[in-house]
Amino acid sequence: MSRHGSGARGGWFEDTGDSDLPLFNDQRPLTGPFLTFFSVISNTMRPPSLPVLRLAGCFLALLLATPQPILARQPSEPRVLLVTAHPDDDALFAATVYRITHHLNGKVDLALITDGSGGYRYSTLAEPIYGRTLTDEAVARQYLPAIRKQELMAGGSIVGIRKYFFLDQPDLRYTLNVDSVFSDHWDAEFVWDRLGAILEEGAYDFVFTFVPLPETHGAHKGAAISALRAVNRMPPENRPVVLASFIRSASETTPLDFTELPGYPLTRLNKEIEPFSFDRNRPIGIGGRLNYKIIVNWLIAEHKSQGTMQLLMNRGDEELFWVYAMNGPDAEEKARAFFNRLNTDP
Repeated sequence: MSRHGSGARGGWFEDTGDSDLPLFNDQRPLTGPFLTFFSVISNTMRPPSLPVLRLAGCFLALLLATPQPILARQPSEPRVLLVTAHPDDDALFAATVYRITHHLNGKVDLALITDGSGGYRYSTLAEPIYGRTLTDEAVARQYLPAIRKQELMAGGSIVGIRKYFFLDQPDLRYTLNVDSVFSDHWDAEFVWDRLGAILEEGAYDFVFTFVPLPETHGAHKGAAISALRAVNRMPPENRPVVLASFIRSASETTPLDFTELPGYPLTRLNKEIEPFSFDRNRPIGIGGRLNYKIIVNWLIAEHKSQGTMQLLMNRGDEELFWVYAMNGPDAEEKARAFFNRLNTDP
């Protein structure tokens, strides 16, 4: 049986919210002379006379000879790809993602590597909700992938995730060994190739991963390494800035004790650059009575099949982001400008 799950290219779900204006194949809205010309033609109530046809022909010839401006994406609308191992890993970046989509009008997509079928051990409370004995491994392997995708997209609708790419690799078992994840759990070459295609198509400015700490799940390390490998295969001029994320509580003052995962030099962090951050306690709304922890809690609540996830509500104060050393020389400048805008009120 193929490890590719729902297809050789992996499944995907899209909600683009594109403009209602007519589009050419390169997704440029009709504007200026194009829109004027088609409006004139469409609003003509009777067959045009010969002089009118000659005038229209001259107008069209002039139009085709005049270069039309391409409406480029504004730098104020960043594109970000999240690369995660499990459906509930999106909680790591939830406040930052909400801020990107709602404050910067950015576009955030998510590439999920596993099918999430291994997350059945703490599903007791979700069994009456979904009408399945989800703590039974055989039942969970059959039904959890669809349930957890549904939960992921419900949370994504809160924070504003636009598009999902499901790579449907087996979520076999817990391990710290990332080598075994690549050799025994996933079709690693497929994962790297698929992420490469997603990156090329998406033209992203940033990619977010987990910090691949030695003590974290092997699949978390595998997702980060896979994103880094896919980006490293791209032409340097097309590469997004890849950032490693971690959550810190306000009471924690010890610096992150991590520089590089042994055996994987691409995972090296640029420790000369201080991590960028977004504060989940940042006030929102009238009188500043609300904050971004509410958004994170809402997203966590959607992952009902993952009982222990609910224990993470109200935990963690800052979402931190380190620059990987494999990034280009302008990575710090790009990241700093991005987070300055993210942390500036309109």
